[in-house]
Amino acid sequence: MISAGALLDRRRRATRSRSAASTRRVPASLLLPFLVALLLVAIVLAAGIGAVRVGPMQIMGIVLHHLGLTTDIAFTRQQDAVVWAIRIPRVLLATMVGAALAISGAVLQGIFRNPLADPSIIGVSSGAAFGAVSAIVIGATPFGLMTTPVAAFVGGIITTLVVWSLSRRNGRVDTVTLILVGIALNSMIGAGMGMLNYMADDEQLRSVVFWSMGSLGGATWRNDLAILPLIALGLIVLPRKARELNLLVLGEREARHLGVDVDRTRFLMIVVVALTTAAAVAFAGIIGFVGLIVPHLIRLVAGPDHRVLLPASALAGATLLVLTDLLARTIVSPLELPIGIVTSLLGAPFFLFLLLRTRWQHGVM
Repeated sequence: MISAGALLDRRRRATRSRSAASTRRVPASLLLPFLVALLLVAIVLAAGIGAVRVGPMQIMGIVLHHLGLTTDIAFTRQQDAVVWAIRIPRVLLATMVGAALAISGAVLQGIFRNPLADPSIIGVSSGAAFGAVSAIVIGATPFGLMTTPVAAFVGGIITTLVVWSLSRRNGRVDTVTLILVGIALNSMIGAGMGMLNYMADDEQLRSVVFWSMGSLGGATWRNDLAILPLIALGLIVLPRKARELNLLVLGEREARHLGVDVDRTRFLMIVVVALTTAAAVAFAGIIGFVGLIVPHLIRLVAGPDHRVLLPASALAGATLLVLTDLLARTIVSPLELPIGIVTSLLGAPFFLFLLLRTRWQHGVM
């Protein structure tokens, strides 16, 4: 018989060995090129697979043809129309939205020192949803087909500014207060959306439900060009704040002692995150778990250094959403699943696994 003390000692040794193994990190010099290659493979697969099959060489020939370069690669007019007008805009939108949501989640988790943080915590996702649903139910179209995306973008930005303003006290923003205000506003917005859904007719309700579940079906070159500047803003500015994020993780007091203007830095990053996320939600709807799961995965592989975590999260988020969208439009072909359903089906069990794994490693279970 093994005594209780021996079992406890064995468990402690196993926990220490698992902790030591978890400290082995993949260097950035290997991780980032691997993620770039993985994203390129995902893009080629997504552009080629569907009702009309297109090979990698034909995809390259079509792209080069539209860039004004002549090649000997043969392709049909149907393949050209499907790839250039439908699939490539959709793949590019998935790439930008996935990168935006993932890097935003990584930044917010660093700001709040909370691994459960994601863009919804500052109200930007729910605010964008409320703006879009309001535009659909009211029926006004001052911007034509762009009315719903514009309303979603404005709703996300306004909600974020309200959360920030209500969290300020004596010129500073308290993190706990900001989170609580975000939770309260999310609840209020949820009630408002419920009221709008109750007022909507059948046609409007179908649009609201499909939009709120997320979809990349409306991707066009025009929409991609509209979202590109704001996504690029986030992907350029946020990684430049990696050093400040590393210091903020140590604590606000420590960061101030090391020369970080905590309030200014936090405000700048939250504004950029709000702009980036609102743009993504405006054109793709609400897509959950990308900003929550991807930073967790990268942190497990590469460690908590935001100089690696932020670009790696952007690449991994883009790859995940491209592959998820491919799955959403092919798994029940010719029908198409809302991409938000697919990300939730994949993300929720994985997140539960992470929670249970963490508790097991710390000897809680």
